Amino acid sequence: MEIVYQDQTTYVQTAGCVLDPARPTVCFVHGAGMDHAVWTLFVRHFARNGYNAIAPDLRGHGRSAGAPLTTIEACAQWLLGLFDALGLGTVAVAGHSMGSLVTLQAAADGAERVRAIALLGFGYPMAVGAPLLDAARANDHAAVDMMTIWGHDFGAQIGGHQVPGLSITNVTKRRLEAARPGVIHADLNACHTYTGGEAAAAKIQCPVTLILGDRDRMTPVRGAREFAARFTQARVEMIAGCGHGMMEEKPEQTHQALVKALAS
Repeated sequence: MEIVYQDQTTYVQTAGCVLDPARPTVCFVHGAGMDHAVWTLFVRHFARNGYNAIAPDLRGHGRSAGAPLTTIEACAQWLLGLFDALGLGTVAVAGHSMGSLVTLQAAADGAERVRAIALLGFGYPMAVGAPLLDAARANDHAAVDMMTIWGHDFGAQIGGHQVPGLSITNVTKRRLEAARPGVIHADLNACHTYTGGEAAAAKIQCPVTLILGDRDRMTPVRGAREFAARFTQARVEMIAGCGHGMMEEKPEQTHQALVKALAS
């Protein structure tokens, strides 16, 4: 559905379902240069099993208008405001990659609004290499190529994944190519410059689940495992043989982990 939020057209995937404030709500936040479509499988499941399930396109992404927000903190405030605009109560939030940082910060800033979080492909600090940042700043297609290659385990790139007849690397590439000029750089730079992780973790009291791929080359699991100790209550769901793009590489395992993490 489309709404006008902060004077901009904003798209929110709901799997075609009307939002009901009486139902529990789950929200899915996409990563850098992406849009709501990466969450379609999971939104449909929750929407058909008694939940409000939403996956917004962040400002300037996908079908949402406006310029992209340039900091993780601004994205988190935008997300919390969207919950108000949609008339939602408490929300369980899952975010992937950049979206995991937005989820982390939103759970800290809006503690009374967030009942549980899942951080997929999480890393902190989420430093981005200079070659990738430079390519993204120049709107060079090399940025798309690097994110596509590093974003999936090698086996998944040659067909070793769970979606028959589909090249997940080509799907990822098309999504990144659809991003407007400047969007990928704004997202990657927001990740690179975010320094609020420790302070955010100290404020979070809700249950936290880190869903990680053991072959992730973009946000290696060691840092995420160590960071998990900063939360009051956290557990790690490790997906074997999986890179950064777990929603495409291992959708069934990711689905099971999300249900466990977000179910009310």
